[in-house]
Amino acid sequence: MITRRLALASPLAMLAEPAMGQTPPSPICMVMNSAGASVSVIDMATRQVIATEPTYREPSHWVLTPDRQTLYICDASGNALFAFNPKTGAPRGHVRLADPYQLGYTPDQKYLVVNALRLNFVDIYDAATLTLAKRFKPGQWPSHLDFSPDSRWGFSSLQKSNALFSYDLTTMAPRWKVHIGNTPAGVLWLHGKLIVCIMGEDCIVEVDPLDGRIIRRQVTGPGAHNVFLDKASNLLYVSNRGPGKTSLSALDPVTLKVQRDYDLPGGPDDLQIAPDGKIWIALRYAESVAILDPVTGDFSTIPVGRSPHGIYLSTDLGLIGKLTAEIV
Repeated sequence: MITRRLALASPLAMLAEPAMGQTPPSPICMVMNSAGASVSVIDMATRQVIATEPTYREPSHWVLTPDRQTLYICDASGNALFAFNPKTGAPRGHVRLADPYQLGYTPDQKYLVVNALRLNFVDIYDAATLTLAKRFKPGQWPSHLDFSPDSRWGFSSLQKSNALFSYDLTTMAPRWKVHIGNTPAGVLWLHGKLIVCIMGEDCIVEVDPLDGRIIRRQVTGPGAHNVFLDKASNLLYVSNRGPGKTSLSALDPVTLKVQRDYDLPGGPDDLQIAPDGKIWIALRYAESVAILDPVTGDFSTIPVGRSPHGIYLSTDLGLIGKLTAEIV
């Protein structure tokens, strides 16, 4: 019998999936409760929490393996990646990894890049074996990341260094490190440029990936934290986490002009978009998930754990192309 304590203690290769992990009658949402050391599993049809799975300390973000058979959830201060069945939410054990805060596979699926925020590392792992191929020490608090579509370049925001760092994945050498603004966070490659959220300046900036030069800037709201592209509606969403008023901004992805603001008390953080167009949003300071109708602006909430951070929808498995927390 696999107990909850044994599940936490068992390495990934030794842990069989519990029998309860059958495909549920409807898709699931999984929410990383960073201050609750747990993951909430929500039935998307009933909007009820159907399971709460333990982690070590601080689950934050997620990534799907290239074959889409495993969902990895970071546990940064627990120094582990927790594995789950991406369809059912059933736990599959964990693997040890140094301070995984944010992570992503390169588009060519060759490397898994991990931002170790607490340890100030950007670690490059071989995707197939999870062996460390390269470690950069670029500055303080590497948080969010993205890549050029050809997998040649990587980019990591350095929150406490107020900088954006770029490195070459073919030569494993640094490219540049540029002061980008006060407390940068979310990073997204878009139309040949980079979009970076600047929390301390309540805005996003468009950056030239060749040299880190800022091309233009757009104010969105207090604590602009993360950025997401909704390809279906051709909108760019920015979560404004505060302090003060917190909101979600919808922008034109070409002009970067704000098209609409949604007031969302509770500090919106990460989000994903369901097939029906509803936006599922982790409310970092409200211990809940909001489900927003972007047409009417109405939303409802589901209570989850403390400090909900990353959010994953199993409906993402039907999407074509690369899947990360920033591509919806």
